[in-house]
Amino acid sequence: MLEIAGLRAGYGGTEVLRGIDIRVGPGEIVAVLGANGVGKTTLNKALSGVIPVRGGTVRFDGQALAGRSSAAIVAAGLIHVPEGRRIFPDMSVRENLELGSYRRGKADRAANLERVFATFGRLRERTAQLAGTLSGGEQQMLAIGRGLMGEPKLLILDEPSLGLSPLLVEEMFALVGRLNADGLPILLVEQNVLQSLDLASRAYILENGAVSMSGTADEVRANPDLRRAYLGL
Repeated sequence: MLEIAGLRAGYGGTEVLRGIDIRVGPGEIVAVLGANGVGKTTLNKALSGVIPVRGGTVRFDGQALAGRSSAAIVAAGLIHVPEGRRIFPDMSVRENLELGSYRRGKADRAANLERVFATFGRLRERTAQLAGTLSGGEQQMLAIGRGLMGEPKLLILDEPSLGLSPLLVEEMFALVGRLNADGLPILLVEQNVLQSLDLASRAYILENGAVSMSGTADEVRANPDLRRAYLGL
C-alpha cells in the first residue's frame, strides 16, 4: 500500500529526514517509533503533502505521491490524523466529522457518520456539543472519527495516545486493533514502544532522521539495542 524509499525532507536549510525507507502492506499495522525530535512528525507531514519531499520516492496504492498537493493525497485515500488532534473547537462534533468527508467520502457521508457513531458511542451522545468542550480522550476519538469519514485506504495515526490517561491509552490501542481487524492498514507513529509493538506486525525505529532498526515486532522487541535505549535493560 505504501512504499517509501530514500525519503528526504526538512525545513528551510535543515534536513530532518535523511533517507527513510518504510513499507506498509495491505492489512498491516506498521509502527514507527522514536523519541521526540527524531523526525516522526516530519515524516507524516511529508507523506501528507504538508511539507515538500526533497528526495526519494513515495508510492501509495501504486501511485507516486511526491509533489502532489495535500488535497490530492487525501483524495487518493491516504488520511493523516495529526498529533495533538487538531479538531475545530468552536464547531460541533457532527460538524467536525462532516468536514472529514470534504475531499473524500462525501457521497456516503450519512452511512460513514453512522459507522463512526457505531464505533464511538460517546460521540453519538455528544453530536451537538462543541468539540472544544470534550475530554482529551473524546477529542482523540473525534480526530480519528473525522479521519474515518474520508474512507481511508490507509490511516496514519500520529501519537494517538499522547496526553491520555493510562486507562484511555489502553482503550485507544484496543480501538486501533479493531479498526485494523476490519481490514484498514495503519501506520502507527508513536512514542509508546511496548504497546505499539504488541499491536503492530512490523516496526521501524527512527533516530536522528534515519531508520536505525526495523523488522517484525518480535524482532524489534528482542533487539538488545532497543532494550537498552527504550526499556533501560
